[in-house]
Amino acid sequence: MAVFTEVTFDEASAFVATLDVGQVTALRGIGAGIENTNYFVSTTQGEWVLTLFERLTFEQLPFYLHLMRHLAQRGIPVPEPRSDDNDQILHQLKDKPAALVNKLPGGHQLAPDLHHCEQVGEMLARMHLAGQDFPLAQPNLRGLPWWQETVPVVLPFLTAEQRTLIEEELAFQTALAESAAYLDLPRGPVHADLFRDNVMFEGLPGRERLSGFFDFYFAGVDTFLFDIAVCLNDWCIDLDSGRGVDERAAVFVAAYERVRPLTGNERRLLPALLRAGALRFWVSRLWDLHLPRDASMLKPHDPEHFERVLRARIAVPWHPQGEREA
Repeated sequence: MAVFTEVTFDEASAFVATLDVGQVTALRGIGAGIENTNYFVSTTQGEWVLTLFERLTFEQLPFYLHLMRHLAQRGIPVPEPRSDDNDQILHQLKDKPAALVNKLPGGHQLAPDLHHCEQVGEMLARMHLAGQDFPLAQPNLRGLPWWQETVPVVLPFLTAEQRTLIEEELAFQTALAESAAYLDLPRGPVHADLFRDNVMFEGLPGRERLSGFFDFYFAGVDTFLFDIAVCLNDWCIDLDSGRGVDERAAVFVAAYERVRPLTGNERRLLPALLRAGALRFWVSRLWDLHLPRDASMLKPHDPEHFERVLRARIAVPWHPQGEREA
């Protein structure tokens, strides 16, 4: 989240007036993130998040917004887009696609322990099951085809050692995607970006309860295992070294499996998908750093972090304890 398109108080007020959420009392730009323009909006009826979409199109956005509505209506704690009198949840502001969603309660947990990882694992599995009957389909737009397009663009900015690593990993993931075991993996709508700053908790320290998942604008249809891998690469690693924290990972996967047990292929391919998750975010962070867009409050993330994660996942593959067949 960042501010690429400036919205005035009067513009926000006119926009919100069509959505029956009261009068705007405060408007504040959100500096975190790098994809869309986001504002916190306070009204006489509550707290909301206004998003103007800078890259996603009017054609692409129904998938994300209707997925959020679908999950919210099935008891998954996610923001629900606000509709107008015609039940439309995709709007327009300053010639950009826009949406207003309710602001989730709580705050981020940026130093998670076993308690937090367990809750995220369980809720992720619930989300995967809840999305299985979602009728719309759209691929993960930051999946393998995007890596194949983007890696050549960022290669000139890398050292010889980094170029070798990224090209070899891309070749590995390309071959993996063509394998029978990979093609057999369960699939459905996934979040694909469920980092620590996209989850909310509320409650006293040590007793926090998960209060929501948000920022679904990288979601798409992909393997559930990729979604798990993305989470493990953020929730269950040491941020300084990039190495996995096995105890957290074991608790996360065990909680997930209490809701949706992994297939045999999922358990066998998890080490490879952990590498895929690291590659995806290394590539995107390189792209954001070296090919930046102008934006107020924009700060690109460090790509070297996910280079370290990828190297760690190659050097020390992590497998869930035990082996379970499909």
